[in-house]
Amino acid sequence: VQLQASGGGLVQAGGSLRLSCAASGRTFSTYVMAWFRQTPGKEREFVAAIWWSGGTTYVTDSVKGRFSISRDSAKNTVYLDMNSPKPEDTAVYYCAARQGVNLFYGRSSYEYWGQGTQVTVSS
Repeated sequence: VQLQASGGGLVQAGGSLRLSCAASGRTFSTYVMAWFRQTPGKEREFVAAIWWSGGTTYVTDSVKGRFSISRDSAKNTVYLDMNSPKPEDTAVYYCAARQGVNLFYGRSSYEYWGQGTQVTVSS
């Protein structure tokens, strides 16, 4: 399984940015795909998840109403749309995958990880 994250960069507060995670290596219909983020000295933090089959989504409270997660099955790609980001959203963002139907918020529950993509939000 390979996950390739992209789309990070510098964005102004109140702007928008789309992160992409291209998945390959197997069929992901039984997977939960997620985005995490991490800042120096802090634990990797859960941001959002989507069930590949059915498309049910969940986002953490700190980004609810601003971020959304979606997937394009034809492209095997998961997206994180960041609207009205704030400087405190600055972090390295990672995509992750785990097989199963349950949602887990902990880093250790995810089997596969992409490389991080840096997002910097300027004020």
